[in-house]
Amino acid sequence: MSVQEAYDRGFSLRCEGRYGEAKMAFQQALAQEPGHVKSRWQLALIQCFEGDFDGSLDALKALADQNPGNLDVLNDLGMTYNMLGYQDEACAVFRRILEISPDHENALRQIKYC
Repeated sequence: MSVQEAYDRGFSLRCEGRYGEAKMAFQQALAQEPGHVKSRWQLALIQCFEGDFDGSLDALKALADQNPGNLDVLNDLGMTYNMLGYQDEACAVFRRILEISPDHENALRQIKYC
């Protein structure tokens, strides 16, 4: 199975709420390509869905630091900050997104709360 096939399988499983199987698929993608950002991003989201909020936040922050232009990662970092009540940090992330992409729909929606 290629990296893309493993990622696609993991994404589908994650969307179905089958997190254990999704994690295995993403780990399979990472075994072939350790820096695969999308798989690392999805694993961070699964951590949040499973209740490991601090771990998820740490993973998303690390990914955002390593990939400062990745709007998907930044958006989910901002949303996770919001969900956990870190309003100032969320606002900073949404401002950062809007510096990169002034018409980013979710960041424009979220920035209204800042």
